[in-house]
Amino acid sequence: MNPELAAAYAACEQLARSHYENFPVASLLLPARMRPHVAAIYAFARIADDMADEGRRPSAERLDDLDRWGDRLDESLAGRIAAVEPHAYVFVAVRHSIEECRLPPSLFHDLLSAFKQDVTVVRYATWDTLLDYCRRSANPVGRLVLRVAGTDAAAADAASDAVCSALQLTNFWQDLEIDRLKGRIYLPEEIWRPAGAREEDLVAGRMTPGWKSALREVTARTRALFDEGRAVCDAVAGRLRLELRATWLGGTRILDKLEAVDFDVVEKRPKLTRSDVPALLWRTAFWREERQV
Repeated sequence: MNPELAAAYAACEQLARSHYENFPVASLLLPARMRPHVAAIYAFARIADDMADEGRRPSAERLDDLDRWGDRLDESLAGRIAAVEPHAYVFVAVRHSIEECRLPPSLFHDLLSAFKQDVTVVRYATWDTLLDYCRRSANPVGRLVLRVAGTDAAAADAASDAVCSALQLTNFWQDLEIDRLKGRIYLPEEIWRPAGAREEDLVAGRMTPGWKSALREVTARTRALFDEGRAVCDAVAGRLRLELRATWLGGTRILDKLEAVDFDVVEKRPKLTRSDVPALLWRTAFWREERQV
């Protein structure tokens, strides 16, 4: 690996280590050969997601930035990488990963389409429209990781999609309070309105019985997706299997914590802490003894 490429991957890995996530990113559980590629995928998505989330900037500027991010991807694949542009290292690494692992560029563009949607859509009417968002915002990452691992089986893709959607949804439920401060409600209206929840209560920061009931419903649906996708953890071999187990367990642990605070995410945001690590590692190691839910 030449020095420029090595430096690009190192910068991507540093970015991955510097952000909190509900799941391990390019961790030591991953096979060493996979870590740089996964870090490059993460860096591409993380920076683009941050562009979309810069709420103080006009929407048009953020959309232009995301368009340019996609253009830079296409230009890099055509052999044109402008070293003077910000985050040039990302495209050095991503281009190499796409070529080395035969990654579909369309999956990267799917991610960008979801990030653009974040800029323009702040409410979801139905569960299906929210899942369509997850199909583009989260599922491509799982499929890309499987491709890096050399897996392209349809069954593994389907299981991965279910887990990735579940992880995305889990993040929405734990961040309900953070999102409402930004004017966003990801919980579908077809679920919260019949539960007796009122938008004005959430906007005012009141976690009423109606909102708790709606969160209970979407949490159950999210658990069903985790259960549907559990098989992906055994669809791969070696250390990646441990990584996926830890990811699955981390996501379901957030749901446990959500239930433990009686869905009052205004009072306390459920998240993973260092105290969760020993139990997660134990359950990862003794996966087959885990209760099959």
